[in-house]
Amino acid sequence: MLRLSLLLLAFPVMALAADPVEVNLAIRDHRFDPAELHVPAGQKIRLIVENKDSTPEEFESHELNREKVIPGNTKSPLYIGPLQPGRYHFFGDFNPKTAQGDIVAE
Repeated sequence: MLRLSLLLLAFPVMALAADPVEVNLAIRDHRFDPAELHVPAGQKIRLIVENKDSTPEEFESHELNREKVIPGNTKSPLYIGPLQPGRYHFFGDFNPKTAQGDIVAE
């Protein structure tokens, strides 16, 4: 019985320690690819942003409270979430007319 009680107490901690879901996003020709990412709601996300352009771009989202410059020809992780179900807009601050996208948590 003691073992069961200890296991039940440890379960929430084990759930919180789960690895984040990894999702890839590319920047190509000053556009995000894909422009719409679907991610699971309620889980931490490790977003790998790979800038395939030679010039820098800034991933920015007011809804996600994130901004990060990704130098040309590099990639960098961003951690977001856990997110409530919904749509979260992001854009490239250096090319806002073309670099637009949304993360859809479902």
